[in-house]
Amino acid sequence: MSIFEAIVLGIVQGLTEFLPISSTAHLRIVPAFAGWPDPGAAFTAVVQIGTMAAVLIYFRADLWRIARTWLASLFDRTKRSELDARLGWYIIIGTIPISIFGVAFKDQIETGARSLYLIGAALIALGLVLLLAERVGTRSRQMDAVTIRDGLGVGFAQALALVPGVSRSGATITAGLFLGLKREDAARFSFLLSVPAVVLSGLFELRTFLEEGGADDGGILALAIATVFAFVVGYASIAFLLRFLVSHTTKIFVAYRVALGALVIVLAATNVIS
Repeated sequence: MSIFEAIVLGIVQGLTEFLPISSTAHLRIVPAFAGWPDPGAAFTAVVQIGTMAAVLIYFRADLWRIARTWLASLFDRTKRSELDARLGWYIIIGTIPISIFGVAFKDQIETGARSLYLIGAALIALGLVLLLAERVGTRSRQMDAVTIRDGLGVGFAQALALVPGVSRSGATITAGLFLGLKREDAARFSFLLSVPAVVLSGLFELRTFLEEGGADDGGILALAIATVFAFVVGYASIAFLLRFLVSHTTKIFVAYRVALGALVIVLAATNVIS
């Protein structure tokens, strides 16, 4: 992988990780459009560490408060009803589904699940489901109303993001909207829930990347550059989306997903991309 490719893929990762349009799909589609080799699932997962660094820093105060209160609640019953203590449990519980399915279907995710036809179909399908969530969601609940049922429900939705094209943020924001959360609260909970899953995935796949020869031919340098660009652009994307959802719907992302998914399927079917 050249330095130019690494920069482009890092920017793509940063732009698409937190928007509900699937970063994994774009890291597969962009190289296909450009005629570059597929960077692979391991590279994709490791570069996500850059965007996770962005979410860790952006929400550092929230995450520190949640961790501190959750730990205190283990010994002090009076703190167990506090929102931050509950969020700690919800994040843990919500991470279980994607951890189980990620290990169980690891081989399928890294091979057949990277099919352009599957990615195109997933982009369209989740886009239409997101549109439905926009129409039926009450958007009347805030973060302090989140329950363990919500945490588990959004956690299972996050597990769907193991399929490239679904989108981690897209699936979890959609689930949050179905559960009646306001758009910005659904997005905030989505970002907080993503932290342990993506960090663990990135660290696990880093070993795979190195074992498969990722350290050869400048692989480590390209990975580092892509990760840095993903961090910088990802931080800006978080700030943008949280502000955007305060006064806008997600319909623009729905339209983009459906259009891109249809284009990918057509181009793959006509052998323009592969």
